[in-house]
Amino acid sequence: MLLHHILLQTPLPVPNALEQGEGEISLPLWDLALKGGWIMIPIAVLSILAVYIFVERYFAIRKAAQTDENFMNRIKDYIHDGKIDSALDLCRSTDSPIARMIEKGIERIGRPLNDINTAIENVGRLEVAKLEKGLPALATAAGGAPMLGFLGTVTGMVRAFYDMSMAGNNIDIQILSSGIYEAMVTTVAGLAVGIIAYFAYNILVANVEKVVNGLEANTTEFMDLLNEPAK
Repeated sequence: MLLHHILLQTPLPVPNALEQGEGEISLPLWDLALKGGWIMIPIAVLSILAVYIFVERYFAIRKAAQTDENFMNRIKDYIHDGKIDSALDLCRSTDSPIARMIEKGIERIGRPLNDINTAIENVGRLEVAKLEKGLPALATAAGGAPMLGFLGTVTGMVRAFYDMSMAGNNIDIQILSSGIYEAMVTTVAGLAVGIIAYFAYNILVANVEKVVNGLEANTTEFMDLLNEPAK
């Protein structure tokens, strides 16, 4: 009875949060990625490809969008003054899609307006195709990475159930851990790469659309210039 009374009166030590946190196990990101198995290799390749395409295309499209605000005004002045050669020299010295389009139009001056407009549109399509280079690959990465992640999920679960069947009655959590790791890690990696690539693709598409709108506006301005009545 005395021992029982002492135990009731003596509080048991409770570990604080700091002491509990000291026993936590951390897993480095690289080791976690290795748990995903071979599926992580194509996912990693897609992630590198997506980053490269986004950075390269972003600066290329940004450069194409930067045009001299006085470019079209100078073209107008040269054409009004009959200085066709000066207008051509200005286009050839300007490295931009609109300059190459206007150059083709100036070279066709004297022909029917429909022929001039068609020539400009053909050059415009080529310029837009240059800007969109790599975007299909980026879209493939956005759609393919999650699918690879789900494939890793399936193979990981198959591996986990296979290990479970081979273990028989001696099922241990460590036997299942490798398959479960593969299933979960590949899913997270595939979704992460796919989401990033998806947003990157839409950002580039929006920037290309801005450039295309600018090209169309300048082309319309040039054709209106040719349609002006002779003074």
